[in-house]
Amino acid sequence: MKPLESGGIDLEDGKMDRGRQKSTRSSRILKLHNQGLLSGFAYCISSCSMILVNKYVLSSYDFNAGISLMLYQNLISVTIVWALSFLGIISTEPLTLRLIKVWLPVNVIFVGMLVTSMFSLKYINVAMVTVLKNVTNVITAVGEMYLFSKNHDTRVWVALFLMIISAISGGLTDMSFHAIGYAWQITNCFLTASYSLTLRRVMDTAKQVTKSGNLNEFSMVLLNNTLSLPVGIILIFLFNEVDYLLHTPLLRLPTFWMVMTFSGILGLAISFTSMWFLHQTGATTYSLVGSLNKIPLSVAGIILFNVPTSLENSASIFFGLLAGVFFARAKMKNGS
Repeated sequence: MKPLESGGIDLEDGKMDRGRQKSTRSSRILKLHNQGLLSGFAYCISSCSMILVNKYVLSSYDFNAGISLMLYQNLISVTIVWALSFLGIISTEPLTLRLIKVWLPVNVIFVGMLVTSMFSLKYINVAMVTVLKNVTNVITAVGEMYLFSKNHDTRVWVALFLMIISAISGGLTDMSFHAIGYAWQITNCFLTASYSLTLRRVMDTAKQVTKSGNLNEFSMVLLNNTLSLPVGIILIFLFNEVDYLLHTPLLRLPTFWMVMTFSGILGLAISFTSMWFLHQTGATTYSLVGSLNKIPLSVAGIILFNVPTSLENSASIFFGLLAGVFFARAKMKNGS
């Protein structure tokens, strides 16, 4: 090739540069897309597993201390994260007073969300819990509209309306209906929606008070679960679970402790994956993916726990699951 004249432009090199730039941009887009997909898949797996294991502990073992179960799970999470941080495998932010003050409000919601979930699972079968959780999508969508001025198109609202209908019809045809369990689950829906709506905003505020100016997922898991421990201890005394723990023979069974510990590991997984996924996406996407994983979860719950059901109740559950799929498709077309 002849040398370029003064002020000349090598078109071939220019094309190669533009090609490299396009390749770099494509790699970044692919990387971001894979992050969202991977975090969403991990969240679905850990979420389904956590609900099934909790149901097993609370119902099959007839364990009547849901707050204590939550406290033990969070203690396991804190221990594992602290150990990994101490060994230098992961990095975490120091828990300063300023950071705790910023995070404490969302942590109270977090504890309430976990506790009400435990209480509802004690009384309601897994399939109905998954359908009732669709109410969370409705509350989240309304919250985003009023808090973040986010508009949803007609298809989204139709899907949300179908979710409400399925929840009502499912409750009316539930052969194992329990009013207390339903009350706990509706409360859980409000707390879960509040958690997803406030977490993104608190994340941004918390980063400003850290020493590094950043707050990774492990730091948030450590912060959330550490702050939940004193709150959980207070709730154990308020709900008088101490007397039950002193007399139950379950705590003398090694197999029970194995299941409890496994649930604690799953608790760490769902804490990490939920924050990772929410960080990659948004509150409504977080909720809609949670609604999509209800399909295999509902089937597994009915089969594993031999849930008595009728044709009408099964139809209501199936209708609710389809409403979740319709909601997901509507949100994808709406671009959020």
